[in-house]
Amino acid sequence: MNPERAQSLQQLLRERILVIDGAMGTMIQQHELDEAAYRGERFAKGYDHAYDHVEHAHGDNCGCSRDQRGNNDLLSLTQPQIIQGIHAQYLDAGADLIETNTFNSTTVSLADYGLEHLARELNEAGARLAREACDAAEARDPSRPRYVIGVLGPTSRTASLSPDVNRPGFRAITFDELRVAYREAADGLIDGGADVLMVETVFDTLNAKAALFAIEEAFDARGVRLPVMVSGTITDASGRTLSGQTAEAFWYSLRHAQPLAIGLNCALGAKDLRPHVDVLAQVADAYVSTHPNAGLPNAFGGYDETPEDMADVLGEFARAGMLNLVGGCCGTTPAHIAAIAKVVEGIAPRTLPSLVAAA
Repeated sequence: MNPERAQSLQQLLRERILVIDGAMGTMIQQHELDEAAYRGERFAKGYDHAYDHVEHAHGDNCGCSRDQRGNNDLLSLTQPQIIQGIHAQYLDAGADLIETNTFNSTTVSLADYGLEHLARELNEAGARLAREACDAAEARDPSRPRYVIGVLGPTSRTASLSPDVNRPGFRAITFDELRVAYREAADGLIDGGADVLMVETVFDTLNAKAALFAIEEAFDARGVRLPVMVSGTITDASGRTLSGQTAEAFWYSLRHAQPLAIGLNCALGAKDLRPHVDVLAQVADAYVSTHPNAGLPNAFGGYDETPEDMADVLGEFARAGMLNLVGGCCGTTPAHIAAIAKVVEGIAPRTLPSLVAAA
């Protein structure tokens, strides 16, 4: 879709380890917003004043009002200056790529807030805010390109597993329902100016397959494409995703999509992710990324790993030749990203293996 930017990204990946930004939610929490701040004027009564139902008129007692506190993606519309400010902080900290504020911007996840109709708008707005932040950073330093990663989160449903232990064959969502939801989100991210699309925090590989299918549909409809990244999450000490795959199996299940990069993020801290990232580095003929949490959550739901702690561990990843892209997930801040960027500076990126098929 933008050959020059795609080629520049590929060239940089061959030259050095690139830095992804840190947590959006962690930074939003620091603003201590009340629900009124989440709602803004357009959503002041808990529903969308700008959206008219064909067979329903909103009113004070219509039953459509929902609590919007915690709906971080909505802030791209109601508090865009906060989101753009967070992007700017991460860019100033040394991030080469910043992720859009769209982790839950699918009809599936937005249903929890009664705002399914906003999916495309939120993705486009999220990508546009990140694009503007990157453009501003590039204007200040034209020698250093910055890239927007359009984020497609895992949704709140799983296509592989039943949420009801008494009905193991039941599924809360189908592949096609996910495909439709992801297509709408992908179209919004592309239209908003994303340089890369990333299917991230994948706990169910079937969900990821639906997302990748939808992305290909979006590319086919335009006759152009963007680079695609995939990042899974190891949910516990078992070393597997929620749908039961090891890191190696996860890669081979998705290799057909020919992603620019495959990686792991969230759930665990960097130390606990090391063996699984190491496996990906050995088997994947794509670039390898990781953006872990700042350790495991403590008793208060916070994260204890300091920027120095994370930088020490991820610096060892880099020196071991395991990384092409690195950043942070839950609990990380611009200080974490600055420390990580400093520690990986000058370390050669992982070289893609040349995999030869057996005769």
